[in-house]
Amino acid sequence: MHWISVIMFAVASNLDNLGIGLSFGMKRTRIPWLPNILIACITMIGTYFSMRMGEWLVQFISSHMANLSGALVIILIGIWTLWGSIRSSDSKEELEAPTLSEVLRNPIHADQDHNQVISWKESLALGLALTLNNIATGIGAGATGISALWTTVITGILSVIFIGVGSTVGRRMARTWFGRYSNVLAGILLCLIGLYEILI
Repeated sequence: MHWISVIMFAVASNLDNLGIGLSFGMKRTRIPWLPNILIACITMIGTYFSMRMGEWLVQFISSHMANLSGALVIILIGIWTLWGSIRSSDSKEELEAPTLSEVLRNPIHADQDHNQVISWKESLALGLALTLNNIATGIGAGATGISALWTTVITGILSVIFIGVGSTVGRRMARTWFGRYSNVLAGILLCLIGLYEILI
């Protein structure tokens, strides 16, 4: 099993979570433990089933082609993440209460009632939004043969840690370089995972 790929994938999957934690922290929006754990559980479910889907697709092609295809998918998603972060760099924050579809497109709008606390109901939409961003990556990772079980477990643990740490750090910092460039770092890390899977 490629432990390096497992850890790198779990970290890349959770950079969005860290960025969200930082963003909410800077806005003085709290994410209590229960909503944080719910987000992690949704992330774990999405990760597990998307990776299992990738493993299922492997049955129809050779292991070499499956590994290559999965790695290329991860690289393409990394490039797409980089491109998306460039395109959204000028986007402005909306003041009105966001709809569910807007939360799914941009998880930072999860605090729909603007009370500066993420409730367990709001965490469901936030967790779904973060998970949808990782489904295609999970399919690609599953196709490369990365352990779905261990990746899911580590992804869930890092989700709780990254959101909690990000929220705490964000509250103490008006601006953070990492918060602004978390999507860029996630894209680069995904590209590196894909290249690692191709070369190793």
